[in-house]
Formats: sequence, C-alpha cells, structure tokens
Amino acid sequence: MNKFDLKNKVALVTGGAQGFGLAIVERLLQSEAEVIIWDNDEKVLSNLKLNGKVHKFLVDVTDFDNVQKSTKETFSMVDKIDILINNAGIAGPSHKTWEYPIEDWQKVIDIDLNGVFYCCKNIVPHMIENNYGRIVNIASIAGKEGNPNAMPYSAAKAGVIALTKSLGKELADKNIAVNCVTPAAAKTRIFDQISEEHINYMLSKIPRNRFVRVEELASMVAWMVSDENSFTTGAVFDLSGGRATY
Repeated sequence: MNKFDLKNKVALVTGGAQGFGLAIVERLLQSEAEVIIWDNDEKVLSNLKLNGKVHKFLVDVTDFDNVQKSTKETFSMVDKIDILINNAGIAGPSHKTWEYPIEDWQKVIDIDLNGVFYCCKNIVPHMIENNYGRIVNIASIAGKEGNPNAMPYSAAKAGVIALTKSLGKELADKNIAVNCVTPAAAKTRIFDQISEEHINYMLSKIPRNRFVRVEELASMVAWMVSDENSFTTGAVFDLSGGRATY
C-alpha cells in the first residue's frame, strides 16, 4: 500500500462512520491526517473505535442550518480544514420514475446533492482564506449512465458531477483542487435500501464481474487529497471496473 504524506492536514469526511466513508477515514488516518467525521447515525458514530486523531460530530447534512452550526462547532476544535470528502449518501428505494414516491425523491436529492452543496458552501470560504484545499465528492457511475429504477439517485449523482466541474473552475486560480469519483457499487449497507433485482442489474454491467472494494476507493481518494494532486481539478475519476463508456 502506498502511503501519502498527510501530516499536519485536517480532513472532514461526511458519512464517515461506515461504508465508503469509514474506509476513507481509515486510509487518511494511516496517512497521519487529523480526521473529522460528520455522520447522522448516532449509534454507529458513538461505537466507532479508531486509531489516530479523530473528532466525531452528529450532523444532518440535509439541514443547512445544522451544517452551518456544525461548521462553527468544528472550527472551535480545529483551526483549518484542508480536505473535504463529501461522501454521505443514500440509494433510495427501487421504483420506476413515474411511480417514484415524492417523499423518497426528496430524501435522496436532499442528502446526495443538497448535502454536498451545503457542505461546500460552508467549508470552501475557509479554504479560500487559507489558499489551500482538496475537495473530493463521491458521485457514482449512475450519475454518468443513469440506472433504471434509481432515477433520483442517478439524477443526484449527475448533479454532483456538474457541481464538481463548476466549483473546480471557480477555484482554479487557487491551490484548491475539486474532483469527484464515480465508483461502481460496493457491498455496503446501502445495499439494504435497494432490491436484489437492482443489485444483480448493477453487477451485470461491470466488466470485471465484481463490485468495487471500499479500500480501492479509499486508495484513489488518498492520492486525490494529497499534495501530489497539484494540477487536476473539475475532473471525474472513474472507478467502475470498466463499466463507464465515457
């Protein structure tokens, strides 16, 4: 395993208590970063045991006021945030577009897209002040290709890709890199939210014939948030096992 030097760097990971987020947290800690976890699962968060300098906050990224308040609380404990990983997300249930319940559409959009915007809106000004930042948004291959029976998720992740490109251009004159990853599905708790039929559909589309491992995503992210990533911004890094066609 390659080790990136993240000494003296402070990283904030949303949805960092499980799944992709936890794997990213563990990899950043191995690289000696100080890590802040924002998660809305109080039980999982409180039981989380990690080696390294970690701060845990119960945060609902779908609530702008809560994100704003949590940002202030976070900065009462650290004096900077160098790295922001917008990872928190849900899949939502599997339905045809015309049958999709309005309340479920809203939940998916709120956490998967609005949450990314709320976090960027609050954290980016601090990065601008320091003229340093590495932002990685966890999108999905669904945002490129549009999965059937997962319209809100696909639409939200497509929005995250576009948000990444827009923000990357806005910050290109500063030492702030904004990129996103479009992974294929991984066997995490998010599978509990979707049907077996949809899981099988996603697997059938991956030429490598397996789901991505959370450690593989964390490895890519570790480079993206390091000083070695000094040029690319507004980019989409594919991690789809060969599924992506563009």
